[in-house]
Amino acid sequence: MFNTRQPATSSYLRRNRIIFMPGMPPGTRREEIQDYSKQCAGIRWDEVHIRSDDGTKLVLAVAFPPCLPGAGMPEKHVYVLYMQGNAASTPPRLPTLSAVLQEIRNASREQTLVTMVAVGYRGFWKSQGRASERGINDDTVTAVRWVVDLHTKNHGATKGRPVVILWGQSIGAGFATNLAARLITSTGRENKAKVDSLILETPFISIRAMLEALYPQKWLPYRYLWPFLRTHLDSWANMEKIATRRSVKIQMVVAENDELVPRHQAETLRQRCENLGISVKYHIVPGAYHNEASYRSCGRRAIANFVLEQSNKN
Repeated sequence: MFNTRQPATSSYLRRNRIIFMPGMPPGTRREEIQDYSKQCAGIRWDEVHIRSDDGTKLVLAVAFPPCLPGAGMPEKHVYVLYMQGNAASTPPRLPTLSAVLQEIRNASREQTLVTMVAVGYRGFWKSQGRASERGINDDTVTAVRWVVDLHTKNHGATKGRPVVILWGQSIGAGFATNLAARLITSTGRENKAKVDSLILETPFISIRAMLEALYPQKWLPYRYLWPFLRTHLDSWANMEKIATRRSVKIQMVVAENDELVPRHQAETLRQRCENLGISVKYHIVPGAYHNEASYRSCGRRAIANFVLEQSNKN
């Protein structure tokens, strides 16, 4: 997750390179969806190009529902917006996302139409620009706005408001809470998009808390450099804003053997949610490491079940 081998000077930290590594592993930005299509359990992914508000070209990977239900069958429209971790690109994640989506589709028996959207952050995969918290925050707002516009275009007002679920993994969990807090407190154009639920996979409290975890020795300067960071991803602070909308539900999926994020950070966030009155479910994936929580079958099942539960409540 974090590049702990690089010198952690304040100048280096300000450039975000210790946090965002879109070029790792080498060649990742040249990967294509079709490179992984055979591993996607029959789920088709399309490459969609949009622009963020500042004109930055972004690329989404979108899995549309295969077909509409038959006449007389109830229709529920669910959109899952996926925000990845800090390295690699979108295509290698599609097999895992496909397995979750296939599990949802099998369990719903086509009564729920699920569209999954994986956001290619600026600077990642084929998206232009340079990664930064501020820029990626804007990218995720653009993506969720695209989802709402897509639903309106395809279904109009006749099918009601779509269910929007934010799913973030690792630093993506920080962007998910950033987005939820921003949308919930917005009174402008962004207010059209209502967030129903969040899935936080291997989340951490904040970048500051992660620096303290990675560099616990008090004599090391690294843990004291957080004020110089341009990236904060403060889920602890975001929860207070999220709590103002009581209907929002949160599912945390935690890797038992997470080698990067100490498990107590997710436990602290869970306690934070409970203290604020946020409905939170907490699932530990036995034996899983940091990047395996949704790959393991029980983690995948927990995510799929949560999506179905949220679709049935709306």
